[in-house]
Amino acid sequence: MFERLATILAALMLALPALALDYRESTFWGDEVAAGDLPPVAERVPQTPRVVDPPAKGREFGTQGGTLRTMVTRTKDVRQMVVYGYARLMGYDRDYTLQPDLLRAIDVEEGRRFTLHLRPGHRWSDGAPFTSDDFAYWWNHVATHPELSPSGPEEFLRVRGELPDVRFPDAHTVIFEWAHPNPDFLQALAQARPPFIYRPAHYLRQYHADFADPDDLKALMREKRVRSWAALHNRYDNMYKFDNHELPTLQPWMLATAEGKSRFLFVRNPFYHRVDARGVQLPYIDVVEMLVVGPGLVAAKSNAGEVDLQARGLDFNDVSILKKGEAERGEYRVLLWDNGTASQIAIYPNLNFNDPLWRGVMRDVRFRRALSLGIDRRMINRALYFGLGDEGGMTVLPQSPFFRPENRSAWARYDPQEANRLLDEMGLTERDDSGIRLLPDGRPAWFVIETAGERQEVENALQIITDTWREIGIKLVMRPLERGILRNRVYSGVTMASVWYGWDNGLPQADTRPAHVAPHQQDFLAWPKWGQHYQTHGELGEPPDMPAARRLMDLADEWARTASPERKAEIWQEMVDIHAENVFAIGILSGAPQPVVVSNRLRNVPQDAIWAWDPGAHFGIHRMDEFFFADDPAPEGES
Repeated sequence: MFERLATILAALMLALPALALDYRESTFWGDEVAAGDLPPVAERVPQTPRVVDPPAKGREFGTQGGTLRTMVTRTKDVRQMVVYGYARLMGYDRDYTLQPDLLRAIDVEEGRRFTLHLRPGHRWSDGAPFTSDDFAYWWNHVATHPELSPSGPEEFLRVRGELPDVRFPDAHTVIFEWAHPNPDFLQALAQARPPFIYRPAHYLRQYHADFADPDDLKALMREKRVRSWAALHNRYDNMYKFDNHELPTLQPWMLATAEGKSRFLFVRNPFYHRVDARGVQLPYIDVVEMLVVGPGLVAAKSNAGEVDLQARGLDFNDVSILKKGEAERGEYRVLLWDNGTASQIAIYPNLNFNDPLWRGVMRDVRFRRALSLGIDRRMINRALYFGLGDEGGMTVLPQSPFFRPENRSAWARYDPQEANRLLDEMGLTERDDSGIRLLPDGRPAWFVIETAGERQEVENALQIITDTWREIGIKLVMRPLERGILRNRVYSGVTMASVWYGWDNGLPQADTRPAHVAPHQQDFLAWPKWGQHYQTHGELGEPPDMPAARRLMDLADEWARTASPERKAEIWQEMVDIHAENVFAIGILSGAPQPVVVSNRLRNVPQDAIWAWDPGAHFGIHRMDEFFFADDPAPEGES
């Protein structure tokens, strides 16, 4: 009862400032409003808009206007605007506390009944009402439709294998109710890549067989050259991809480029739900211009002052050229944010590799430990990070309550003598004329590591590891690929080993869903087929068949069943310890700062922050919709 009362009171407090707001029309939409093509801002925002934190919390009131320039390295990365925009039903604030965002309020009862309260008057970017009908369309006609969702709703909606009872009592209320608590639900809604449990029903019905005229649907299928109406619907239902300029959105900016290839424009959403305490509708910035450039050009173009905000595509080894441009041009500043990933570079032996012999070798923990002991992390740290990284294996970061120094140092010292002993103990004692060990079938131990080819620091680190692994009789072969190709090869078991960042979330708390440390996801590159098996409910992939992996599965299941915060913390600690002992991924180091290039005219960008995918959504948690341009440069040391 008290939990429910507190939620209602919080919602009322959020609504109170709106009563006194004197809304100010943006110059960007002024002509449309004057012509009668767009209602005035007071009619465009919800009746109870989200009022942002006042300047007393470290932000300035901003002014509307300007075009922000940023870059990505692939056309498909226009989806970063959904990440950066970070408009979510529930979202993390800068203290990593969950709170309603798109929602006006939420009631939680016994951890199993969630009542979502929408904002009356909230509209999609095309002006259509955002109501419970959009949730009903998704649940009844997308998530549970056999042709659009053959595997059914996403896993976070299943509790002990059962789906929720979903109800829509009125236009502004949605209820999800399970028989048992669902600890994943709210955290899932706040992810960098959120599960969109709603859709713009008014737009997508024209592509759905349950609503569209059959003849019209067939004509559209012929026009778009697809064989089924489901494929047609999926083409237009791309909330995360963000590449359909006709698809209505709730994000702060909407795509304005119809068929872009190298340049995309995003303009302010006239119906966005957030305002500042003066009645100025967010986002402050009118237009975001996103250019697609080659990976090797991001640092050079940033150095040349061709961006206003950039972090993606920049690595620590770019700091020197960026600092040089900062000093010579005086147009931007370089911030060094903490990195939220568990490891800056991690090597993932594929325990589901299709080659049975190599798979058996890699599943022997002595082999993975030997590879880790054969890495000179101090040399890599000094050569690539000026000694600023934290050397060690992959584990949580010190800011997490589950950090243990012994886990970071486990099997992470440079000890080629011990590495050789472990490999000899495995029986890999024979070597060829060049000193490379031989497998039981006589093949040389060439360990092929595939990379996404996007980060020079990865290639440089692997070059150093190549030399030290030769001392233990392992030949490292590096193979750069395009990211999408790499992931598909890993998922299919074709890749022997790959390299990527460590866990996206290096800062877990007791209530953080442990999906990324259990074999629940195929994108943990050490066990893709185990993850497939879990994600498809056994239809694809393989069940975990290693004792440590099965223990992780049992612990994750227990975490989901227990309501005790103390027990959840104990489970997390055991899972982190299991990873350290088993070296499922070979971490190199963590804590290497992330360079962030910021125009001197851009304000409200935090000086000190964490660059993290999830939780955090990169710039999202820092509220890019509150960034704004000022005519005068920011004072030194301020944002």
